[in-house]
Amino acid sequence: VDVAEQLVAASASEQDQVWRLPLWPGYREQIDSKVADLKNIGAGPYGGAITAALYLNEFVEAPEDGADGGPDEAAETAQPPPWLHLDMMAYNTGSKPGRPEGGEAMGMRALYRLIERRWGSAAK
Repeated sequence: VDVAEQLVAASASEQDQVWRLPLWPGYREQIDSKVADLKNIGAGPYGGAITAALYLNEFVEAPEDGADGGPDEAAETAQPPPWLHLDMMAYNTGSKPGRPEGGEAMGMRALYRLIERRWGSAAK
């Protein structure tokens, strides 16, 4: 199970909605640059959360060496580390019990629960 699926599951259990956006290759060309390797903003007003994630994805690589700094035979099959890009709307558009209209960090309860489930026992 990947980390994004774990966050969606935590979202459901916490009733704190998040949803997964695709790393759609069709938007990748929006971050191409004429003067640099990449641009950190898309070419237009649409798909900004996706182009931002595609930009970050360019920097997520599998480790090349073992933990000891030497060559590692397993490095050839190493996978990139799990990562998330969270594009959060910090405003609740309507009042509900315990969640009044106004500023709110939507998705934060789900993210906290994910962190607690993955690493909480290590901190104890």
